[in-house]
Amino acid sequence: MGRGGRTIDRAPASHAFPLSRTVRGDPDPHETATMSKPDKLKRKDYEALLEPMQRELADMARWAAHTGQRILVLIEGRDTAGKGGVIGAIHEHINPRQCRVVALPKPNDRERTQWYFQRYAEHLPAAGEIVLFDRSWYNRAGVEKVMGFANDKQVKAFLKQTPVFEQMLIDDGILLFKYWLCCDQAEQEKRFAERREDPLKGWKLSPIDLEARTKYAEYTKAREAMLEATHTKHAPWTLVDFNDQKRGRLTLIRDLLDRLPDTAIPAETIDFPPLEGKPKKEKYSVVTPLAGFGAG
Repeated sequence: MGRGGRTIDRAPASHAFPLSRTVRGDPDPHETATMSKPDKLKRKDYEALLEPMQRELADMARWAAHTGQRILVLIEGRDTAGKGGVIGAIHEHINPRQCRVVALPKPNDRERTQWYFQRYAEHLPAAGEIVLFDRSWYNRAGVEKVMGFANDKQVKAFLKQTPVFEQMLIDDGILLFKYWLCCDQAEQEKRFAERREDPLKGWKLSPIDLEARTKYAEYTKAREAMLEATHTKHAPWTLVDFNDQKRGRLTLIRDLLDRLPDTAIPAETIDFPPLEGKPKKEKYSVVTPLAGFGAG
């Protein structure tokens, strides 16, 4: 976060490949960035680095609630990129009544007849709220375009209208952050294989995912067209290397915190006097609890 309680101007544009190379300014979206490949973080090191950032996130949430700020974070990327993991790391220690995750299913018949942005607009944050979109209106420029769910006319209209729509959000006072999680195809294949082999992750693997495996280049082309049209000064994109998901989470969270004001709002002091008398045990007269797991 910014030092000394001042508001930091959001970067006008950034293709961020943090902890290796960060490009500020207004980069060419067709530029091929070369990234050094640091060793993957071990879980112990990752957790030690994440904890203080999560404390900062809790402070940020307190600031947002106190000032009525509205914070909107879009998390986009290929299948298996790590969207759910970084969203979980952000909201883990924030009141879920204040910080909401939005992951919409495919539109129903009625929603298909609405203004495209309508079903997303109803989930925008109110005063003091933080909303994290696990995929967003940018579905139209990605999966819908590549998989043929939207035609060229619809995609062209979307790319033209999105900068205007986002300007309206910002003009109304919403703090908007857009992140794209980068993942090489070899790493994506490894993660697909893990989903196929792990019954606890199998629900993440869908027929669309299997078909998407053959369209890596098409997704790249669609993403670059999306960046060309929607990487604006008022709503820039930030790209984060997520080949190492733990390092990617830390990079993204650090960037988000650094682009928000570092204004500490003291936590409310709660009086916690001692109990009168000895602590009481539970008593049951109608229904008794289950026996503890593993008890004879």
